[in-house]
Amino acid sequence: LPSDWTTVREMVEKGDVEKIQVVNRDQAQVFLKKEAAEQYRRDTVDKRFKRLPETGVQLTFTIGSVDSFREDLKNAEQQSGQTVPVVYENKANDWTNVLINLLPWVLIIGVWIFIMRSMSRGAGGGAGGGIMNVGKAKAQVFDKDASKRVTFKDVAGLEEAKVEIMEIVDFLKKSEKYKELGAKIPKGALLVGPPGTGKTLLAKAVAGEANVPFLSISGSDFVEMFVGVGASRVRDLFEQAKQKAPCIVFIDEIDAIGRARGKNAGFSGNDERENTLNQLLTEMDGFQTNSGVIVLAATNRVDILDKALMRAGRFDRQIDVGLPDVHERAEIFAVHMRNLKLDKEIDRDFLARQTPGFSGADIANVCNEAALIAARHDKKSIGRDDFMSAIDRIVGGLEKRNMPMTASERRATAIHEAGHATVMWSLAECDPVLKVTVVPRGKSLGATWSVPDEERVHVTNEALEEQLAGLLGGRIAEEVNYGTLGAGALSDLERATKTAYAMVAYYGMSKKIGPISYYDSTGTRDTFTKPFSEQTARDIDCEVRRMLEDAYACARKIIERKNDRINAMADLLLEKETIYAEDIERILGPSAQSAKRAAETKPEEGAGGKAAADELTEA
Repeated sequence: LPSDWTTVREMVEKGDVEKIQVVNRDQAQVFLKKEAAEQYRRDTVDKRFKRLPETGVQLTFTIGSVDSFREDLKNAEQQSGQTVPVVYENKANDWTNVLINLLPWVLIIGVWIFIMRSMSRGAGGGAGGGIMNVGKAKAQVFDKDASKRVTFKDVAGLEEAKVEIMEIVDFLKKSEKYKELGAKIPKGALLVGPPGTGKTLLAKAVAGEANVPFLSISGSDFVEMFVGVGASRVRDLFEQAKQKAPCIVFIDEIDAIGRARGKNAGFSGNDERENTLNQLLTEMDGFQTNSGVIVLAATNRVDILDKALMRAGRFDRQIDVGLPDVHERAEIFAVHMRNLKLDKEIDRDFLARQTPGFSGADIANVCNEAALIAARHDKKSIGRDDFMSAIDRIVGGLEKRNMPMTASERRATAIHEAGHATVMWSLAECDPVLKVTVVPRGKSLGATWSVPDEERVHVTNEALEEQLAGLLGGRIAEEVNYGTLGAGALSDLERATKTAYAMVAYYGMSKKIGPISYYDSTGTRDTFTKPFSEQTARDIDCEVRRMLEDAYACARKIIERKNDRINAMADLLLEKETIYAEDIERILGPSAQSAKRAAETKPEEGAGGKAAADELTEA
């Protein structure tokens, strides 16, 4: 039974203790005499010892130290005249020793089993996460039985690109027709275009249309922290493709590994990327021919790709996937509106005209934002206003109706936007004004929306000069009405300055500089040096200043002549916050663009139409 030294001391003084055994210098075991043990068990007053063992260790207690225990026991023996023998013993825990000895072996065996399992996963192939599987290509495989297949019917627009890429699909389906004429299958096609134009979607359509295996991988999947892994993954990718031939390999964002070599020769970090590119060049067109393997790749930075990768025999054709025109945008709207609950009066052609420069991804975002706006206002269907609000949201930013503005600041903003609208309304080469608003969005306090009636493919110097005047109209309207210059015209001045520099240095529209272009389409020019002398740079600055001053004078002449109507338009803006082309027409009369269109539609009256447009501009 557990006990303490006080109880045991009383037993020692009575002479009831036969011996004490100290185990491991911290535990004392008490053995009682046989008669004393019987007496303690039968004691009716103190019932603590009722279950006292008859033999063996009967009481135990813990000692602090052996020396102090010996001193206390010696004092008890002197007071009582009794003598108690003390025995010391050290007992080792066998299980503890066994575990301590076996633990290193258990760890070694566990690590060995883990490595063997990793090696077995690596030997089995696949895209597992084993340590021996790091050199395997993690390509996704699509076949004809894959669910949710994307076909060319799901790709709106891109007619020219689809014709080019469908030829590759047709070759895989009907190869005999081409082989009879001696034609060879193209080894690769590179899809090039701005972000969001549908390059990856076009590749998905190829995977859905071609009845052959399709391997898809991203350019960044070849990049790894281990040396040599990129080249190993390229080899494994083409090894998988050879086993499945004929098949198509699609590498998305190939600029991650296809960047031109030797640009940063002083940095050793490029060695691994260049080794990966070298292996890709060898696999696409080296000593070992990859018959039946077609490589598709997509990038929006074709200017930085290595020339060896772009040559014929590797990428035989370069397919341009550009921004959609107005007709293609209408088709893209039709695709994304399939699952939307729309009003009956939705006109897809009208929405296509309101979104110049939008990519397919932007149009998908417009449709989704319109649905969110309609749901936010608890509507049963999505209307035209929801789409217009979505376009405003994407182009201009989030609406900020609660922005703190004083009455004078709001009127200055209205005068600024009315100045833009008046100048652009009065110049025939400017884009037609659609609406003017003083509702703050993003970082702008207001906006003048101008949308071309048709896609402009040929831009003249006259059109650019009139656009400069339109950009400066807001600043000049504030100067004429208030005599001050506001900082809100920063973005207008930035755009006007960039346009003027492009006219002089890129488009060759300056008579003083001449028909010379300093534009670098390859992007390889050193940014620290200029391709012209200091005198030419001074002449370019002078020409830019002259163009901006001419545009400034043109816009100021229009604003001074129509300042009363600018103030009337500002009053209407403060009242309605947003006005449209019909409101502007009631104030300013027919636009110069409408007079120009009328003159173009009546050739026999062309001279009279042009005179009418000039007269409208002067008015």
